[in-house]
Amino acid sequence: MPLSNDELRRIAARTLNHYDCNAQAFWEGTRDHDVSQNIAALLDRITAPPPFDLLDFGCGPGRDLKAFTALGHRAVGLEGSSPLAAMARANSGCTVLEQSFLELDLPSSRFDGVFANASLFHVPSQALPHVLGELHASLKPGGVLFCSNPRGNGEEGWRGERYGAFHDWPAWQGHLSAAGFVELTHFYRPTDVPLEQRNWLASVCRKPLR
Repeated sequence: MPLSNDELRRIAARTLNHYDCNAQAFWEGTRDHDVSQNIAALLDRITAPPPFDLLDFGCGPGRDLKAFTALGHRAVGLEGSSPLAAMARANSGCTVLEQSFLELDLPSSRFDGVFANASLFHVPSQALPHVLGELHASLKPGGVLFCSNPRGNGEEGWRGERYGAFHDWPAWQGHLSAAGFVELTHFYRPTDVPLEQRNWLASVCRKPLR
């Protein structure tokens, strides 16, 4: 059964409330995570001259905004949780847009790259076409989208107080293709364990030049 707009809003609100209530613990638990492989996967495939204009989609407390800025790029964050958005501004000094993933208002053709690290899996499958379409529109022609999500086999629903949708590669590739993206590569993380223990699916794709 399709979810109503009210149900989608309740899903977003309940998930965001979890992050609101656990912002400090989330920061302490993720501040030292090494996502340099993911950052490189995005930056290495952007063909525009640096510095790049980047959107960190679901930036959380700002760890990766700070990393992008340290590399000399112009980064903007987007975060739905007010406490996390405030932390991101304080930690990075970057502009952070405070928007629900389901109610985006992004500038058109603004970014060379979008970094969606551990964020898009919170979007119900029903809403993915719209959200991916908004990210596609926000990229400049030739811009790059990086995504990393916990992989699964189509499971979707509540895990505690957070909603999640867990896609395998064929399903995720289908969503990206339907939104107009062209695949560049995909891989599973972490790379230092056997494949069956690599619980994260990362993908890199491009908005065509025309």
